[in-house]
Amino acid sequence: MMRNVMNGAIGGGLATAVYSAMSMAGDRAGLLGPRPPKRIAGIALPGRPRRTSGDGMLGTISHFVFGAASGALLGLLSTGQRIPVPLGTAYGLAVWYAGHQGLMPPIGTLPPASEIRMSRHVLPVASHLLWGTTLVLALNRLRPEKPTPFDKAMPSHEAPLTRHPDQKAAVLGQ
Repeated sequence: MMRNVMNGAIGGGLATAVYSAMSMAGDRAGLLGPRPPKRIAGIALPGRPRRTSGDGMLGTISHFVFGAASGALLGLLSTGQRIPVPLGTAYGLAVWYAGHQGLMPPIGTLPPASEIRMSRHVLPVASHLLWGTTLVLALNRLRPEKPTPFDKAMPSHEAPLTRHPDQKAAVLGQ
């Protein structure tokens, strides 16, 4: 169980790095509004009268902590089984929804998603879909090979060929 949580946290951190790269590119293109992680860091540290240059770093750290914690949760829920990629993509969407509709409006970092122009949701939603996909790919790569009922039901998902170290490969005359 602890290994699943750790794998999820590692995958969540990696997925957050990929998410952040996509968000930074979108920000430079003018597609991203105010970033919630910086606002959350400002709220989490009361008594700070004005923004400082360290707020960006605190926002980044809080985002990676949240990404790792969300990944750890999926790692725990996976019980060590491989996760189908579409499920990870849906999980990314659920994380976006939970954050933008459930967590951030009550603490004052963003208005509810329903009050934000639809065009402002495109990049954050796409980034969270990528985050969930990356998370599942990392989780599946970090865990030992165990076929799932999904893998058995899909004939195109063949288990990787393995060979004993004493056997010689029959490919290219090796």
